[in-house]
Amino acid sequence: MRARLFTEENRKWWTLGAVAFGLFMIMLDNTIVNVALPTIARDLRIGISELEWVVNGYALTFAVIMLTGGKLADMLGRRRIFIAGLAIFTLSSLACGLATGPEMLIGARIVQGVGAALMNPATLSIITATFPPRQRGMAIGIWAGTAGMALAIGPLLGGVITQKIDWSWIFFVNVPVGILAIVVARLAIGESRDTSAEQRLDLPGLLASGIGLFALTYGLIEANTYGWTSTRILALFAVAVVALAMFGVFFFVSLYMQNILGYSAIQTGATFLPMTILIVLLAPVAGKLTDRVGGRWLMGGGMILLGISLLIFSQLDRGSSFWDIFPGLIVGGVGMAITMTPTTSVAMGSVPVDKAGVGSAVLNSMRQVGGSLGIAILGAIVAASLSVPATDPRAPDQFVRGFQHALLAAAGIAFAGAIVAIATVRHRSTEVAELAAA
Repeated sequence: MRARLFTEENRKWWTLGAVAFGLFMIMLDNTIVNVALPTIARDLRIGISELEWVVNGYALTFAVIMLTGGKLADMLGRRRIFIAGLAIFTLSSLACGLATGPEMLIGARIVQGVGAALMNPATLSIITATFPPRQRGMAIGIWAGTAGMALAIGPLLGGVITQKIDWSWIFFVNVPVGILAIVVARLAIGESRDTSAEQRLDLPGLLASGIGLFALTYGLIEANTYGWTSTRILALFAVAVVALAMFGVFFFVSLYMQNILGYSAIQTGATFLPMTILIVLLAPVAGKLTDRVGGRWLMGGGMILLGISLLIFSQLDRGSSFWDIFPGLIVGGVGMAITMTPTTSVAMGSVPVDKAGVGSAVLNSMRQVGGSLGIAILGAIVAASLSVPATDPRAPDQFVRGFQHALLAAAGIAFAGAIVAIATVRHRSTEVAELAAA
């Protein structure tokens, strides 16, 4: 029965399903927490900077360890590292759900980030090693669609669980799912690794990048506590510069809808559904299109649409309704869908298959860096506008003003990214050009 089920042709699709299963879990945890943040803050009595670390503890560790995770996958076996990451992620999710204070929750989230960092690069490198170039764009499109769906559905699922059950269950649900994913991975995924002679870990590089990312993020989050000109903050920024934005939008739009518009957790999560649906539908289509024409204009156009969506969000105020938010969700959903797939496909097409783990790690590490820095930078802008306690009647207006300024800054970054993509990315990836010439 197993032999018939896992034929050579079927195995690659079972493999895609297995890694998509794991990917969904780790990307879901980037956004499922956001809607629960106000409830977590009340239950554990923590402030906004600690809330940022609940998110960034995961995202930063994810980003910093991912390069090592990708290299370990290439060296020791991609299936082996993927399953090891799944086990760590599952156990740390249990610890997150059992947390009784901010220290335990943040610590468990950091360990969760380690598990995700081992899993994530393995997912993409397994796909790259399994699918031939003519099908790789479509497979990566499904991969990107899964990631986008997880990111977008996270707020809705988090809202339902937080409001109807308890916030701890946003972590507990990972336990049975993780166990099932381990079983599927062992049955479906074939082992692959880099067989070239030169194999080593760049530990000094890992340490430098880790210190830099931590210092920069810590500085941005805590600058308004210690002062922008304090020795501590200036030193941290100097270390970050030497050693070394979209999750921030999910983070602060979720806070805006609940704390300013008075949405419930479920309403907040449901608001992101239009974006979710568009990402799920369009990401695989963008993958097929990337196989045919390359990623240059898809990437540039997608980032322009993301910038426009951020401009729309920046016009929101205390009197806004769902219909004021809706256009930004639609434009942002299209933009995100047609940006993620070609970006991933072009990046992975530029590295040899034997180095797919490292290539995947670099790509996803930059995505996580962008996410954690997005939260930190936008948080610094929002915090700079807050000069009164949260209980002061003026606080909502100040939050909205900082929220608007932060989104304008994010829009500028998106437009700059579009210009860079159009100016620097070649019209067609190397593999696509080779296939066309064959």
